[in-house]
Amino acid sequence: MIKRETIEKVLDAARIEEVVGDFVDLKKRGTSFIGNCPFHNEKTPSFHVSVAKGIYKCFGCGAGGDALKFVMELEKYSYPEAIRYLADKYSVPVEEIERSPAQLAAQDRRESLYVLSTWAGKYFKEQLWHTESGQSVALSYFKERGYREDIIKKFDLGYSSDQWSALADAAAENGFHKDYLKEIGLAIERDDGSLYDRFRGRVIFPIHNLTGRVIGFGGRTLKTEKTVPKYVNSPESDIYHKSDVLYGLHFAKKTIKDNDVCYLVEGYADVLSMHQAGVENVVSSSGTSLTSGQIRLISRFTNNVVILYDGDAAGIKASLRGTDMLLEEGLNVKVVLFPDGNDPDSYVQTYGSTGFKKYIAEHQEDFIFYKTNILLKNTGGDPIKRAEVIREVIESIALIPDEIKVSVFIQQCSHLLDIEERVLLTELNKIRIQKAKAQDKKIQQASKSSNESSPPDMPPADFFLTDAERTKEVSSEGVTPQTLTSDTLQEREIVRILLNYGEELAEWEGDGDVPIAPLLLNALDDVTFEDRPSAFIVNVFKQKAEHFEIPDVKYFFSHKDREVQDLAITCVATPYELSPNWNDDKRKIYVRQEREHLRELTIQGIYRIKKRKIEKEMIKIREELKIIDVGENMEILLAKYQKLKEAEKTLGEFLGNIVVK
Repeated sequence: MIKRETIEKVLDAARIEEVVGDFVDLKKRGTSFIGNCPFHNEKTPSFHVSVAKGIYKCFGCGAGGDALKFVMELEKYSYPEAIRYLADKYSVPVEEIERSPAQLAAQDRRESLYVLSTWAGKYFKEQLWHTESGQSVALSYFKERGYREDIIKKFDLGYSSDQWSALADAAAENGFHKDYLKEIGLAIERDDGSLYDRFRGRVIFPIHNLTGRVIGFGGRTLKTEKTVPKYVNSPESDIYHKSDVLYGLHFAKKTIKDNDVCYLVEGYADVLSMHQAGVENVVSSSGTSLTSGQIRLISRFTNNVVILYDGDAAGIKASLRGTDMLLEEGLNVKVVLFPDGNDPDSYVQTYGSTGFKKYIAEHQEDFIFYKTNILLKNTGGDPIKRAEVIREVIESIALIPDEIKVSVFIQQCSHLLDIEERVLLTELNKIRIQKAKAQDKKIQQASKSSNESSPPDMPPADFFLTDAERTKEVSSEGVTPQTLTSDTLQEREIVRILLNYGEELAEWEGDGDVPIAPLLLNALDDVTFEDRPSAFIVNVFKQKAEHFEIPDVKYFFSHKDREVQDLAITCVATPYELSPNWNDDKRKIYVRQEREHLRELTIQGIYRIKKRKIEKEMIKIREELKIIDVGENMEILLAKYQKLKEAEKTLGEFLGNIVVK
């Protein structure tokens, strides 16, 4: 168990823009940063990072929190894992309290899988560097491929001996449960219940997630028998989803952001060779077809992708596969084909770093033009095939969301295909109309689902809805927006005032040295808050006020109660920021900000919630009058009702409400 003092040091050291910036390409806007949200698919940035407040907030899907929550949500880390990750990033020593056997037994299951995977990575490295067979067989193989020792160590390459259960036996000796070995695919169970190693007799390529933790493995056989699969990869598990992982991205993400371009290759060897050549902004889909999850990973860091594939027929076919998804996501796609018989790995080994970089620079081609030229070569002058090529090219162009790019591609493809622009535009519109009709029903259904639809770019109408409340399940097919009652909205408005302006001085009161928080709390001492997260925050303010203190807002940002945390983030986050072009002496344009009318804001907050309380009391009295007999009690109730009515009228006049008699 990590000491509380350590946790506080980590949270103090963590800078939200640096933590989020490791995963999202952020652009500075005023005093904040914006970018595409990593928690849902969007093309227009609605994800805001506030440096001053130390929080992030997406005004599309509602996700929000501090640096700790960001790591937990994005990487699916447990609380201790996220603390350790941030501690490592900011070089904060982690002090732990010794855990009891019961605490160890209750250790998070996902964390156990991570621990086992990390242990396996170290085991494979030990086998490579410190065993006779590892050095003579595996290390020799890597060096024969031309890999330097620094590259081998950088990527944590390893070796699994050709023994049936070496790793499984070692794992058992170290106390790892056999079910976990099976789950992450390190071992396979026989019919008799015994285990054997999945990766035996192979060199190992560990697969890292974005934060650098080992989540899976790829193993290449060193045998020449055709019956033995060349590569064996980890199966899907709770910590490894291959459709959401790109090999090498952990090492490449910074360079991708710096260079604003990502090179996409097919295999592990290509990534290693390019790193060795000094080209580090490279990732691999590891031989699988490109997925939407992988594309979203790339788009966090750049909108520019260059695909590097073999120059043979298979490589050409692969270069055409999956790129339509890249175009649809709004990425700029270029292609580089190496001479027949070469791939990025072999080319850099043959021509060296300088020749490799020069070839890439001179031979990149926009994917649309590349596809047009490649397909035209296969028509053989056949007009039917030529028409099919034109339609296929236009289908790719129709996927591009940027109309300016579409116009440029239509114009240039008109020359390449020797066909009038208006004909291409007619076909383009026909494809778009057909696609719109086919997807109309699907879009209508998806718009009801927060999990399937692209949330709006503007802030949601229900400002005070927290992340968890933004939607509620209504059927197996989708969700519908949840609304808040007027009572809850009024309570959350009080919480918003406390969190944003609680420390501000109420200059209109006395000598002006009383903060707004105690003034507000004193005025609402007779009000009971029914909204659970609001009540919690108000009670914390009350407890602090007894000691003449005001709680630090960051306390709520990192609170273990998800609803409290979400409400606090929602109350302080805003997608808007006043432009520096306003409120200056040059333009003489002055915009009054909320902070400048705190008196009205505070008093209205008090009066609204008081008025609502009075209305509830009046409803209660009316119900009692229906069942009570004529007498003294009725007169008391009527007198009380009349006083409440007068108070309601007074509050209504102040608030500008019309009270119907």
